[in-house]
Amino acid sequence: MNSEITTADPRPLYRRAAAQVARLIAAATEGRLGDPTPCEEFDVRGLLAHLVAGARAGAALGERNRDVTLAPPAGVPDGAWAKEYEEAAAHLLAVWSDDALLERPVRVPWGEMPGGAYLASGCVLETVAHTWDLSRALGDPFPLDEELAEYALAWARRALAADRRGEGVPFGPVQPVAEDAGAYDRLAAWLGRPVGQAG
Repeated sequence: MNSEITTADPRPLYRRAAAQVARLIAAATEGRLGDPTPCEEFDVRGLLAHLVAGARAGAALGERNRDVTLAPPAGVPDGAWAKEYEEAAAHLLAVWSDDALLERPVRVPWGEMPGGAYLASGCVLETVAHTWDLSRALGDPFPLDEELAEYALAWARRALAADRRGEGVPFGPVQPVAEDAGAYDRLAAWLGRPVGQAG
């Protein structure tokens, strides 16, 4: 595994990942919000709510060092998802701007880890994985940042071994993928998504 990838400061990468998914959210017209996504748990609207909730939870964890339930935001008008997400992501980045937080241990449902590792695995990886889901659901409207997917894939392989699937793990078995597949498809396959599935 490339140690430079897994030891990089995750904040600039989260900023890039958040900007990229925000662009996709802005492209999700109201007529597409009920469409399915490759993440079977969510349609497009549900995925947008999950992304907003995740960013809010990440900010709250940095502020209070306490795990926060991923409660979907209530009462968000269909035309306001882009604004809601951008505000939540900006708040997360503001909270985590303190370098000391990267070394402070945080407790999350899957264990205790330094704050920087949480940002990488719980924020960058999560955002990048759902970027692929949303992009597929919307018909892949623009090329995605492959470097972000390479980084997320390195963390996924580190945090989620292929044999750690099944009950209690919210990812299916690793799926087959072409040897020459791009980083996003390889990441999706590692996380159990059928890569041939389109939204």
